[in-house]
Amino acid sequence: MTSTSTGKTEFRPMAICCALFFILGFITWANGTLIPFLKIACNLETDLQAFFVTFASYIAYFFLAIPSSWILKKIGFQNGLVVSLIILGLGSLVFIPAADNRSYGLFLTGIFIQGSGMALLQTAVNPYLSIIGPIDSAAQRISIAGFFNKTAGIIVPILFGTLFLKDAGEVTAQLEAAADINAQNQILDGLIARVHTPYISLAVIFVAFAVFLKFTKLPEVDVDAEEESDPMQQVVRKTSVFQFPHLFLGSLAIFFCVAVEVMAGDIIGVYGRELNVNSFFVTYATAFTLLCMLVGYIIGIIAIPRFVSQQFALRICTIVGLIFTTISVFTTGTISFVFVALLGVANSLMWPAIFPLGIKGLGRFTKTGSAIMIMGIAGGAIWPLVYGLLKDTLHIDFQHAFLYAMIPAYLYILFFAVKGHRLGK
Repeated sequence: MTSTSTGKTEFRPMAICCALFFILGFITWANGTLIPFLKIACNLETDLQAFFVTFASYIAYFFLAIPSSWILKKIGFQNGLVVSLIILGLGSLVFIPAADNRSYGLFLTGIFIQGSGMALLQTAVNPYLSIIGPIDSAAQRISIAGFFNKTAGIIVPILFGTLFLKDAGEVTAQLEAAADINAQNQILDGLIARVHTPYISLAVIFVAFAVFLKFTKLPEVDVDAEEESDPMQQVVRKTSVFQFPHLFLGSLAIFFCVAVEVMAGDIIGVYGRELNVNSFFVTYATAFTLLCMLVGYIIGIIAIPRFVSQQFALRICTIVGLIFTTISVFTTGTISFVFVALLGVANSLMWPAIFPLGIKGLGRFTKTGSAIMIMGIAGGAIWPLVYGLLKDTLHIDFQHAFLYAMIPAYLYILFFAVKGHRLGK
């Protein structure tokens, strides 16, 4: 790999990784738009039922990450990227019969298939992005790719919101005024048919990009050779992935990283409604958080590793997250809402720093280690439910429930940044 010999990162693989991160962001945040849409179109009774959209997407990472590593061992990084895009295309096509039959179960199946494709894609692209250049600047490269990821996250709610929810209020009123079940079904059939064109288009784009990747020459990376952290010392050859405690601590750090990211990005709308802030802020709540994340990525691109190390950046981010969370809980109204959105800045550099620290030094275990790290994305499926349990079941005030959910997560990430990433090395 020429980047390791020159100390620089090649443009072509970096550009392709950025495009793949854009796709990941687009699909991930499209699911957020699908929650209110499918609640109406599939005539769901509760918000809890609609939240299975997000659950189906994130939980796929937990079940498919390890199988993804096996696939990558067999076919390699580049072919893994190709297969992941084809799976994303297949998941998108499942939306068509789901819409035709107005089947919520089929929609969840399609979303789970997409999540499986994203699990393979994440398992391949993250270590590839970490290894195609110097490891000390991996956080910078992931920050650049993350910029594209969150840009997609800003675009898709606007695009899909316009396509799917442009007249949601009128549709709801028509459903309430419908004379009988047949009239309701006619309205719902017309509404749910809106998914046809967007998801057929996505399937075509994914498959076309897969064909492009198949015939594009990308530099190979050798992850099967053991890394020597200190060539002056004798290196004990590792025989099992379980001999790397920092890997499993890193996976748990990813769990909490995604947890706080989803809390700040998805729960902020519910949080804003509880605060009774202006409806404009509630409508575009997620976009505010993602814009703040973009600011954080820009800071990371400029500062890492020129001015600060990725380890130090991770410590600063967690401390800022703790401070902003506390301020948001002990203030009210727009000020409280703003500090939840500002958590996007604190959360932005966590994944870019945690992932390379977690897989550093794994050598031939990098593919398996990457899969174990990717399993941590399940935090996005679990942690909102923890918040809901605290708020709705235990009847804790919504702001204090937010505090109790966020503080332990940030404290663990801080532990990993200070000490956890060094254990076993």
